[in-house]
Amino acid sequence: RMDEDMVKLIDSVKENGVLMPALVRPDKNGGYEMVSGHRRKFALEQNGITEIDAIVRELDDDQATIIMVDSNIQREHILPTERGFAYRMKLEAMKRQGKRTDLTFGQVGQKSEPINSLKTLSNDIGESIKQIQRYIRLTYLVKDLRDMVDGIQEDGFTIALNPAYELSFLQIKEQNELVEVIKETLATPSLAQAQELKRKSQSEELSKDMMMDMLLADKPNQKEKITLKMEEINK
Repeated sequence: RMDEDMVKLIDSVKENGVLMPALVRPDKNGGYEMVSGHRRKFALEQNGITEIDAIVRELDDDQATIIMVDSNIQREHILPTERGFAYRMKLEAMKRQGKRTDLTFGQVGQKSEPINSLKTLSNDIGESIKQIQRYIRLTYLVKDLRDMVDGIQEDGFTIALNPAYELSFLQIKEQNELVEVIKETLATPSLAQAQELKRKSQSEELSKDMMMDMLLADKPNQKEKITLKMEEINK
């Protein structure tokens, strides 16, 4: 994304160049596939530079995925759904390997005893297992809802992480209907409403009309509050 961080990186590359090489692996067509360094490469291109220093490593898909995620997840600003896709990709790669996968460039190919992949991922990134699962569930939302979670939806609608987690259990058709209802009512579900939508969906009772009624209802935290002094009330 051409965000503030990218602008800073472009300026830094213009002044100092790229201080850390990219990581690439040979591809089947005789070229190279970039594993980490995509942002540095983009910053170089914006400065008219067509070459980048790179380390070449033989990596299988799972090793490349894990390294790619690890190199990007440390960025200061990362969208919630980006984090969800990153966690999901790494977890799936770890499950396929069934072995320790916190690999550094010098440890590629290292093997050890099978472990619990989710617990290992939790230890690696310093997030609770429950929080990792919440983020991964965001990847099951349709794009419009994901954009609302990320705060980049064109109409400015936003949905917090906990309600979004509940909404991820809705069927795709129901999610698309919910997007329409949100735009029609100019309201997004609270956590309690999202939980109710999930229950209705799982019992196969959910309809678009029901969503409409729910979002049009007053939420306790959205009711206007008026403060009056006692002398005013006495009058």
